[in-house]
Amino acid sequence: MTDSDLDTVYTRLCKTMTQLGEPNTAFFLARFAMLAIDTIDDPAVALNLIDDASEGIPE
Repeated sequence: MTDSDLDTVYTRLCKTMTQLGEPNTAFFLARFAMLAIDTIDDPAVALNLIDDASEGIPE
């Protein structure tokens, strides 16, 4: 994926969350995550992504 592709996808993600509104953001992200995990179809990759995404976020 190119930087331009990444920017396009991330922009769409952000715009979609804005359109859905803050109350629906958590549900949307959870659903997106489940769809992505299913598409990735590799538990090790998915688990690494979960670890990477949580890195630096205080508990």
